[in-house]
Amino acid sequence: MSKVAVSFTHIIKSGEPAFSVLVSRFLLGETFPVPVYLSLVPIIGGCALAAVTELNFNMTVLLPGFMGAMISNLAFVFRNIFSKRGMKGTSVSGMNYYACLSILSLLILTPFAIAIEGPQMWAAGWQNPISLIYVAMNLQHVRWVAAQSVFYHLYNQRISVIVSSIIIFHTPVQPINALGAAIAILGTFLYSQVISFYYFYLVR
Repeated sequence: MSKVAVSFTHIIKSGEPAFSVLVSRFLLGETFPVPVYLSLVPIIGGCALAAVTELNFNMTVLLPGFMGAMISNLAFVFRNIFSKRGMKGTSVSGMNYYACLSILSLLILTPFAIAIEGPQMWAAGWQNPISLIYVAMNLQHVRWVAAQSVFYHLYNQRISVIVSSIIIFHTPVQPINALGAAIAILGTFLYSQVISFYYFYLVR
């Protein structure tokens, strides 16, 4: 996150549906109707449009952040896929399953976070309270595990994170970046509607 703007990170992470479909298709053998694949076009195109000027501006600085966001996309996709698989045949609700995963993740990652970022974190103290706003917003970003229909609300929050981070951190945004972000977000909305229809009417 220190390598790239918060807004840029979330624009790239808006491409998560594309990773989800591609991983499900090529690794799990799951097929989707044509509209699902078509809905990925504005997502990929919008992310590319939003990223093009950023990457050209300073490739050395921004590339690690860009790659980090892409790896995060893959990690969340695999977590969502295997979470849904793990819920089959169990009486555990999606929210409880997510809570268990979050607790385990906290226990596993806390030692690494303290070892890597602990000294800087304690030294900073309360000097950067604005960063807590970003953390608080992401704590509420519960991913879809049980139902595909929550996509719309989650990507509304994605929009709020992008817009608020631009305002709070005074991130400069060029018109082409704004256009790319808007296209990517519109693509995620279209994807959420198509995939919800697919799972609700065709898979059942």
